[in-house]
Amino acid sequence: MVSFRQVEHRYGDVVAVRDFDLDLERGVMAGLIGPDGAGKTTTLRIALGLISPSKGTISTCGLDPRRSRRALSRRIGYLSQRFSLYGDLSVDENIAFFARIHDVSDWKQRRERLLALVRLEPFRRRLAEQLSGGMKQKLALACTLIHTPDLLVLDEPTTGVDPVSRRDFWKLLVELQAEGLTILMTTPYLDEAERCQQVALMYRGRLLALDEPRHLREQHQQVIFELIAQPRERAKKVLEQAEIVSAVETFGERFHVSVARARASDPSDAAREIEARLVSQEVCVEAARLVPASLEDVFIALVRREVERDRGD
Repeated sequence: MVSFRQVEHRYGDVVAVRDFDLDLERGVMAGLIGPDGAGKTTTLRIALGLISPSKGTISTCGLDPRRSRRALSRRIGYLSQRFSLYGDLSVDENIAFFARIHDVSDWKQRRERLLALVRLEPFRRRLAEQLSGGMKQKLALACTLIHTPDLLVLDEPTTGVDPVSRRDFWKLLVELQAEGLTILMTTPYLDEAERCQQVALMYRGRLLALDEPRHLREQHQQVIFELIAQPRERAKKVLEQAEIVSAVETFGERFHVSVARARASDPSDAAREIEARLVSQEVCVEAARLVPASLEDVFIALVRREVERDRGD
């Protein structure tokens, strides 16, 4: 459905995307993951034909996105970060408007099905500007799907949405994918990336890794020692100075301590050594356990490796 080959895009002297390769198969949910400035939105805009790459080749739904924009618009649905519907039109009127733009025949029947899918039937006569944030996203999704696209492109669709609405929105995406829809999305949330079948980890325009979340965790095996220790500042300083530790990340009250690869052959011994070092420095370890590396741990490790490589260059 989407193919990138050695794609690069520049904004003046700034390289937003570099040496990017991607193959997205039909029926897959894929996520472009990375912090702000990673090149995620630029990648989507290239796939949609909104901007031309500086170099490389792209195919979206089997079409050249720049040369076949009109034909491509009939096969894709795009939901941007910002709410872009008409606040002075009702839910029904917004969907009807987008149906007419896309020349959808028998759109009223399609509208009924979409309203049921996004659970907006009780609010169909309410003005869009009077909807909550989560309901606005659901309405935008319904408008995006009114012409039955083959590919749904979403740019950080749950940013700024409350947790309950975020969960409901993801339920909708799972239902749509089960019906055969291909989904390409960006998100800064690593827990959302875990739901995708294919994940592209991006940093400063570069593709760090591309695979299933499970495979990424397996390929970049890390020993993670999670602990709670007091006093926190002293604990962090001791951990950062320990040779056995390759990285220390803070997650709320907990530390995620990555064990250096050379010392990771026996995780239990490594954990005991770290705990003993803390106790010897008068740090109270309140809780400690070995945990499997999350996708967030993998991403942080890959970014750290990229930063070190840049320093070396």
